[in-house]
Amino acid sequence: MMKRKIIIGLLVGILAGVVDVIPMIIQKLTWDANLSAFSMWVIIGFFIAVTELRLKGIVKGIAVSYLLIIPVLILIGWKEPKSLIPILIMTTILGAISGYLIERFNTKTE
Repeated sequence: MMKRKIIIGLLVGILAGVVDVIPMIIQKLTWDANLSAFSMWVIIGFFIAVTELRLKGIVKGIAVSYLLIIPVLILIGWKEPKSLIPILIMTTILGAISGYLIERFNTKTE
């Protein structure tokens, strides 16, 4: 059962990573930024799936996403504070959707 949770978390994380990186590619951001954002969402998906917080999926997704992005926000905000606004918006949206999808697909089989 844990294996299925991990696979669902990783797949949802990959999907969220692709959605997050598409606008970054359009803006011609550097590949290190694109790879960082993509890998962050894969890791977020994993942690949403395996973390045992007793929260609804949407809230859990947002909470885990924000907890994991804090170090990145410090680095980005230090040099480009204005770029924090779209990052926080995307983190909230993608975190909520990821939490919802992971909860939905994992509870279907339990």
